Amino acid sequence: MSETNIYQNLQQLGGKTELPEIPEKAILESVQNPQADVDYMVRFISPEFTSLCPLTGQPDFAHLVIDYIPSARLVESKSLKLFLGSYRNHGAFHEDCTISIARRIIKEITPKWLRIGGYWYPRGGMPIDVFFAQGEIPQGVWVPDQGVAPYRGRG
Repeated sequence: MSETNIYQNLQQLGGKTELPEIPEKAILESVQNPQADVDYMVRFISPEFTSLCPLTGQPDFAHLVIDYIPSARLVESKSLKLFLGSYRNHGAFHEDCTISIARRIIKEITPKWLRIGGYWYPRGGMPIDVFFAQGEIPQGVWVPDQGVAPYRGRG
């Protein structure tokens, strides 16, 4: 590892940080990728993601799986947790939440490749799964299945 402290400009890690009220106010931090000379995949899983239905205000729940192949920057995980938590009081449809999360990550770190699987629990008796991917997977990078089974209810 180099002598440069790649973590010195982080604002949220290592201290108490308030949950942002809305996604637009959330700070999604990144750090320099110290292994940028090699392609590899990073996975974040948020099994208890929550947002609100924009029409009824009722809570919606999802299991999110975010996979990306970094280029020069890595997502800082605490800031990602706070960013995802900012959706707790945000009203939007499943598709909007899932795609806006992907777009924000892409905007902040410009990964070589990113995919997100939004596995939403049933609303009105129907689960909705939302998938998005951008970029090409570099040759030789192991990209495992997201490992989330389709919703089966109690059966």
